[in-house]
Amino acid sequence: MAKQERAIRTRRAILEAAGAVFDEHGYTSTTIAMVLERAEVTKGALYFHFASKETLAQAVLNEQVPFGAVPPQPCKLQEIVDMTFVVGQRLLDNALLRGSVRLAVDQETPSGVDHGEPFRQWARALTGLMELARERGELLPTVRPRETVELLVGTFTGIQLMSRALTDRADLGERLSVMWSHMLPSIAVPGLLPGLDTRADRGVRVLASLERAAS
Repeated sequence: MAKQERAIRTRRAILEAAGAVFDEHGYTSTTIAMVLERAEVTKGALYFHFASKETLAQAVLNEQVPFGAVPPQPCKLQEIVDMTFVVGQRLLDNALLRGSVRLAVDQETPSGVDHGEPFRQWARALTGLMELARERGELLPTVRPRETVELLVGTFTGIQLMSRALTDRADLGERLSVMWSHMLPSIAVPGLLPGLDTRADRGVRVLASLERAAS
């Protein structure tokens, strides 16, 4: 059991180090040596878990969606809103998430790495919530959940890229608040709008509630 726990910790350390290096340098300029130095592990330990730089990059990409975990909400649209704000807040200081996001939009990522997989994972997770929102009468009748989700994922991607370029994501919460102020009236039934919380600090408050629940 102790050996298994050490292996889990080592794998996580490698992923977090790789995320940081991929975020700072991009796929092409990142080397295994950089990751080894950052993770402070041996080459043998890294290759025990990851056969190549490509498999390491894919593993970093596959870690992205769990960072959107939020407490369940009676209103499923609020839950979707919360996921975007939590990811936005975590992008400020989580190297693994930042590296995963950079790889997903890095056009130099080779064909052996499926950088579209996080987008598909987000679409599946959010479409499920959007379908629940429809069942609960939260959506306008014209809303098509899958199409709306794909628009949301694409919009979030572009906004966080712009925020990164202009302010290193310092204003991402404000930009997400503006995004939702434009999107929600075309998604939610009018009676729901006043109760939806899309203030810029929503991610901070949701993460604080998660930390209290875990303590």
